[in-house]
Amino acid sequence: MRAADRALYLRPARVWDGVADGPVADVGVLVRDGRVVEVGSEVRHGRDAELVELPDCTLLPGLIDCHVHTLDESLDTQPAAYQVLRALESLRALLAGGFTTVRDLGGSGQPLNTALKRAIEEGIVVGPRMVVAPNIISARGGHADKSPNLSQRYGLEIGAVADGPDELRSAVRRQVRAGADWIKFAGGGGFSSPADGPTTTAYSQHEVTTLVTTARDCGLPTAVHAFDDESVIRAVRAGVRSVEHASLATPTAFRCMEKAGTYLVPTQYMAWLVLEKLDDDAYWEGRPAVMRETIERHAEGLRETLLLPARSRLKIAFGTDAGMFPHSENWRELPTMVKHGMSPSRALRAATSTAAEMLGLPDLGRIAPGAVADLVAVKGDPFQDIHAIGQVFRVVQAGRVCDM
Repeated sequence: MRAADRALYLRPARVWDGVADGPVADVGVLVRDGRVVEVGSEVRHGRDAELVELPDCTLLPGLIDCHVHTLDESLDTQPAAYQVLRALESLRALLAGGFTTVRDLGGSGQPLNTALKRAIEEGIVVGPRMVVAPNIISARGGHADKSPNLSQRYGLEIGAVADGPDELRSAVRRQVRAGADWIKFAGGGGFSSPADGPTTTAYSQHEVTTLVTTARDCGLPTAVHAFDDESVIRAVRAGVRSVEHASLATPTAFRCMEKAGTYLVPTQYMAWLVLEKLDDDAYWEGRPAVMRETIERHAEGLRETLLLPARSRLKIAFGTDAGMFPHSENWRELPTMVKHGMSPSRALRAATSTAAEMLGLPDLGRIAPGAVADLVAVKGDPFQDIHAIGQVFRVVQAGRVCDM
């Protein structure tokens, strides 16, 4: 991924800078050498700048999805080359949807997302800028231990499994060696896990603190997969930077996150989708029966927690769990957040400036002089109708117009 050589002058109907409560009309944006140079109503762009007309469009900062899985988990036992090649379609779909940056939170198999990140940086393949956690560190029998049957039958383990402080230190350091930007771990169970459930707790407080401290010593932030209060609170006490899901958490856990300044990545669309599909037999065909049964059992709690982020003062960063559903559908997280009480401005900040802040990438997520020219133009005004975010007209990445 390389910055463009030619200047661009973008002329949309309205511009939103990633921070304000709404867009501004009749404003142009000048881009040069991959960065925003000037924003205003009287921008002088010069003859060297390519004019990009964006009629009836809102221009926003490039969107950021802080929770994706670009590699197909069901292919964990397939050759590495095949897994990577299959992921290229996912990368193109994300970029075409206006997502110029993603945080890939890994899987249970090989740490292949680091190769995808490098290939994008070198311009070998097309895709969003990637921030990666190579694997999900998991307790044996935990959410990302995908091999209970293989282990019992053949003694094989699939997944970055680790138990106890010493193994956890080693697991973190292996992730560092693999090229991690973040460390992700399963602090609790999941709805589709083969051996646990969403209200089980994977690690003791001492184990969680050891893992988070080791990551911090290596200069890396941590993200925790956690659904219930106990898993969330143990991780927050240890100092994690982001909590993923928290879909069965109560106001007690939300207050704990608020007090600590922890970011929440709520992945609401996935929770809403499975609730909507509970009675749809066709949707569940081929999916684990235990997943449907577990969601039915926790349906009331899931519905209640969907309303909590909007009522909180938490720092919300946008993330979708794309890969659990088609990557081209990840934009639907924004309408889902608004449906459950969040204002369009807060939801859009979650996918731009707040996400960039959480990732420690201050040059992203805003349209301002000096910012990286990651931009997306959508037809209509998402502040009036949030579904406009799904009507992508043009994508610019590091100053280059993407030909999708």
